Amino acid sequence: MSDAEGHTGLAAMGRGSLNPVARETLHDRVYAELRRSLIHGIFTTGQMLRIQDLAERLQTSTMPVREALGRLVSEHALEALPNRSVRVPVITRERLEDLARARCIIEGQMTALAMPNLGKADFDRLRALTTECEQAFHGRNEDSIRAATELNHAFHDHIYRAAHSEVLGRVIESLWLQSGPYVHAAAFLHDEKTDPAGTHHHWQLIEALERGDREGALAALTRDITRAFSLIRNRLDAEEAEQRTLSHG
Repeated sequence: MSDAEGHTGLAAMGRGSLNPVARETLHDRVYAELRRSLIHGIFTTGQMLRIQDLAERLQTSTMPVREALGRLVSEHALEALPNRSVRVPVITRERLEDLARARCIIEGQMTALAMPNLGKADFDRLRALTTECEQAFHGRNEDSIRAATELNHAFHDHIYRAAHSEVLGRVIESLWLQSGPYVHAAAFLHDEKTDPAGTHHHWQLIEALERGDREGALAALTRDITRAFSLIRNRLDAEEAEQRTLSHG
């Protein structure tokens, strides 16, 4: 075979392996929207996700929804049940502890990598996002809490992008995907007397990053991450105590 023939054959193989752009774009958009919904807590823990319902809400056919749910199950963001239905994983202590530990380790590393690359413009942006987050929390309704959740993710994402680690970034996105429903639920549980907007750890983190205090930054980040998980753990403790009281009543 001549070089020209070989080149023609490879080119033909390349053309044959491409998927139609319109179909791929639709499937990716459905996946991205469901993914975004999980990260920002639009779906709650234990919620059943039905293909037909989602297809109607997304105004699409069932096929891209089915494929997107399959991808999210493989990423451990959703779980498949024996009857072929899919749900957001329920809250368990083991899952809480595992996600909190993983997030502290991975996001702590990303924060350390980002520190040398952050400048005044970044700190100004982080302050603006924190202020917006506080304002959103004051609404105390579903829409405002969702807005605050998105601003919280934007805050952390701004820091992590400065680390320039695509691999760790993908790991963090996966962890956010799995913990999104928990974090959103915790937003309704925090103590408004001690932390009205749930953002004081953000201010501590910004200050530590500005002065180049690695240990201080990691400590503030750890407190910020574990705060939501601790709120849910406390709620589980209270519910179990209530059940014990009722059973012995």
